[in-house]
Amino acid sequence: MKKTAMVQLTTDERQQLQRLLAVGQAPTRQLTHARILLKADEGADGPAWPDTRIAEALDVAPITVGRVRQRYAAAGVASALAHRPPSATKPRRLDGEQEAQLVALACTTPPPGRERWSLRLLADKVVELQIVDTISHETVRQALKQTP
Repeated sequence: MKKTAMVQLTTDERQQLQRLLAVGQAPTRQLTHARILLKADEGADGPAWPDTRIAEALDVAPITVGRVRQRYAAAGVASALAHRPPSATKPRRLDGEQEAQLVALACTTPPPGRERWSLRLLADKVVELQIVDTISHETVRQALKQTP
């Protein structure tokens, strides 16, 4: 894999990474990224391993090595070590009040001719009562599952 970013650690950065590895009290991903940076270091004291060799030695994908290099080049050691937050998070379909209304509805007696509430019946009733505009039975299931 072609190197897209150069890693040239300063003496302080190298010592910081070595201390982090010596203590070993950090998340595994952070320790792996520290090892990647130390092996990829192309400074005077660095081994300057190629990405494929680093990937094999640390049992990670070569693309991971490239991404750690890029993050180091863009924003430094702290960025390369930090876990990237998820980029796509979905907003909740029901807020707390709507969930409470759904749970209260599920605890009521079911409609005539039914022995119990089904997820689809609950979803239809929640829409009928105008608690939400639309809702799927799966969202109802997830909301009821998380309540104790």
